[in-house]
Amino acid sequence: METLNIKGNYMSKKRAVNVSVHIRETKGDINKLIRKFMKKVKKERIIEDYLDRRFYEKPSVRKRREKAKKLRNARKAERERNTELNIR
Repeated sequence: METLNIKGNYMSKKRAVNVSVHIRETKGDINKLIRKFMKKVKKERIIEDYLDRRFYEKPSVRKRREKAKKLRNARKAERERNTELNIR
């Protein structure tokens, strides 16, 4: 039986991440198995978390980056809301 697994507990403050896809779920299609596995990995943000943790980031820099991200998202949501309501 072929199975793709990633197990890890490298995220100390969050939960351990276990992603697995069984060949039975994809009816023997390896390409579907890989696509399904990559989709689950992306949904769990495993790769993004790994890339974020490659280098140490000071807490003040992290807070500043997250605050700027929230501000960008709020402005984008406001723009979309205004376009829906035809407000300038």
